[in-house]
Amino acid sequence: MTERKTSSTNYRNQSFLEEKCSLNELLDLVSKRWFSDVLFCIKEGYNRFKLIKDDLKFISDTILSDRLKLLERYGLITRTDFDEIPPKVEYALTQKGDELAALLEQMCEFSDILMAELEPRR
Repeated sequence: MTERKTSSTNYRNQSFLEEKCSLNELLDLVSKRWFSDVLFCIKEGYNRFKLIKDDLKFISDTILSDRLKLLERYGLITRTDFDEIPPKVEYALTQKGDELAALLEQMCEFSDILMAELEPRR
């Protein structure tokens, strides 16, 4: 994915917010499109690229690859390469990944309740 230009206002704003509180960095991370969906797929046992791709039928290969790299970079999943032909790779949640998935599930439950309460007001 393309990175923001370091001279942009968006970059400076995000940097300021991340320095202010690490929660801002986490919120930016989990708000990326498909991020939580990929995390939940791995939690549900879809541990191979193709399995995740099949489950999230509209995600592109590029985005899926990027999200897997992000999850691995932040220590939320592990990647295991098997020395086989054809190549085989499996993904698994780390303890931190499992903790984040549990927190996101709670947020999903909260958002369902909140949105249901807001529905009559819309």
